[in-house]
Amino acid sequence: MKESYEVIVIGGGPAGATCATVLAQHGRDVLLLERDTFPRFKIGESFMPMTYWPLKRIGMLEQMKRSHFVKKRSVQFVSASGKESQPFYFEQTHPHESSTTWQVLRSEFDELMIENARDKGVDAREGHAVNDVLFDGARAVGARVKRGAASTVEVAARVVVDATGTSAMLSRKLDIRRPDPMLRKASIFAHYKDAKCDTGIDEGATIIMHLENAKGWFWFIPLPDGVASIGVVAEPEYLFQGRKRDPAKTLDEEIERCPRIAERMKGATRSSDVYVLKDFSYTATQCAGDGWVLIGDAFGFLDPVYSSGVFLALESGQRAADAIHAALESGDVSGKALGVWGEAFYEGMQAVRKLVYAYYDDNFSFGKFMRAHPEQVKNLVGVLIGDIYTPETMDVFEPMSKMSDLPQPLRLGEAGPIVPPDRSGTQSA
Repeated sequence: MKESYEVIVIGGGPAGATCATVLAQHGRDVLLLERDTFPRFKIGESFMPMTYWPLKRIGMLEQMKRSHFVKKRSVQFVSASGKESQPFYFEQTHPHESSTTWQVLRSEFDELMIENARDKGVDAREGHAVNDVLFDGARAVGARVKRGAASTVEVAARVVVDATGTSAMLSRKLDIRRPDPMLRKASIFAHYKDAKCDTGIDEGATIIMHLENAKGWFWFIPLPDGVASIGVVAEPEYLFQGRKRDPAKTLDEEIERCPRIAERMKGATRSSDVYVLKDFSYTATQCAGDGWVLIGDAFGFLDPVYSSGVFLALESGQRAADAIHAALESGDVSGKALGVWGEAFYEGMQAVRKLVYAYYDDNFSFGKFMRAHPEQVKNLVGVLIGDIYTPETMDVFEPMSKMSDLPQPLRLGEAGPIVPPDRSGTQSA
């Protein structure tokens, strides 16, 4: 590694790889640091159709079209009583090739993304852990990096981008990470071989199934090579209190309690470890400060019911990259300059949050809503595909607010100076 770069991006997942790639396309000198070595297991396998556009921008679209990833054309919901909705076919309301998206193995997709970043000129390094972001007063100036068992080195940068996912390195360090108290959920999930998947146009449909006696749900996501991703999401008290500390047993019990998922799991065998995530809905109070930027899950994470995670990661990555490039061009890497993209991005994120709240509202039914407001079907599907930056799509929430208690919009705080606490003898680069 060199002693300094224009930008250091911490984290080589979808957000970090996108941000680094766009910056390299702008001609910027970028170091991308990933603590793991690919391939690695990750959740977040289902894409919203609007991922098409950032993938196209970074030169990944043709690779995705040639890949063996399962094509996703719709999403379907199953009620607690087992009643299946008609599938929401994306192309019916948005006739464009982008309406066909993918269900991916993240171990393969993330590896493709970091290789693409290298091809575009990014200095991308796996097996490099960032121990700390370095500050000079309130301004981020670099990172302390450790490669394997080697000693640490300090690398300087004009801008540091946190793309560390749910580890959320900087928002935790700066104490600006805020959970969503109304979306306090946990999940248990695994991969299974030979689960019953649909065929034809429905081969890649995401299926969301309500639990019978809890505010929770199952996801069923078909993946390549006869694998399916199965996960249960509910309140932590329901999943963990009064049970033995055995996530695999809990997942098996919940599968048996959900007839529609149990039908699909007859003869299936688990082909991965069982994983647990807790308290995963949160956002930071700001997306940037002097010399630093937060993107992807490091900035915020929403309940996964609509599979918005990868799309929001890619979208935040490209928007932040454009702002960083403009800031470097002007010589102003203040929080205000680096965070100009945040408010508009956050408004779109809040649209998905509203739809999540509606999903968990016992008094709300999407079927009843569509029957009462057939003129809003296109806008409703628009949110489901990630078309959340088209003003007309937001029209869906005015009539929806009369049928569901939607959350009040949140706003980002001012991107002013925040001085990190000196907990570890941090020195500037």
